[in-house]
Amino acid sequence: MRSATREELLALGTPIVYPPHRALLQQGDDSRHVLLITSGVVKVVASSESGYEMLLAVRIAGDLVGEMAAFEERPRSGTVIACSDVTARVIQMRALEDFLARRPDAMRAILHMLCARLRWANRRRVDFQAYDSLTRLARVLAELCQAYARPAPDSDGRRCDLGVTLTQKELASLAGLKLPTAEKSLAVLTANGLVERSYRSITICDVPRLLEFAKVLADNPY
Repeated sequence: MRSATREELLALGTPIVYPPHRALLQQGDDSRHVLLITSGVVKVVASSESGYEMLLAVRIAGDLVGEMAAFEERPRSGTVIACSDVTARVIQMRALEDFLARRPDAMRAILHMLCARLRWANRRRVDFQAYDSLTRLARVLAELCQAYARPAPDSDGRRCDLGVTLTQKELASLAGLKLPTAEKSLAVLTANGLVERSYRSITICDVPRLLEFAKVLADNPY
């Protein structure tokens, strides 16, 4: 996206601030705006009629959320929750459509974003059949690392903080695992020196080794 296009996008809509744990968008709501995250981290969760809650995705600054319901004119398919202090711009659908009509490079960027998210979802479906639970969890961690991790100082990029605060239950849902299975798999990855764990925090100890273990290519489009 061109710099002039990016500046125009950042000027759209109304700025808003959300504290941690606040819902930015609510599943089932009929609103038609989108949110451009400008700082902070959010998670997208969906709840079934039985009450089961699943983490669908993590989004950070620069990401657009709420676009599916806005484009399709259907109720929200998930709830977006602030994981930290979050700033965003509330953009009404008409304003976004006018902007995209003026800026084809922005339309291409959004199409790229949507394709990357579909690719992520498709990979999870393939992983469910193609890999055991340990590899599935490793693949989720590896791809989150590629998308969001921050390299540790003086580590030559080999050691990274995952950069996203997630519970083990949320990691389990991303990998499509039961919580006890995810806990055992995470323990194995820790014992093998691939990750370190603390409260809601995961450090990747050796990124190249984790990518190799997880059979993940170095170019992650997500």
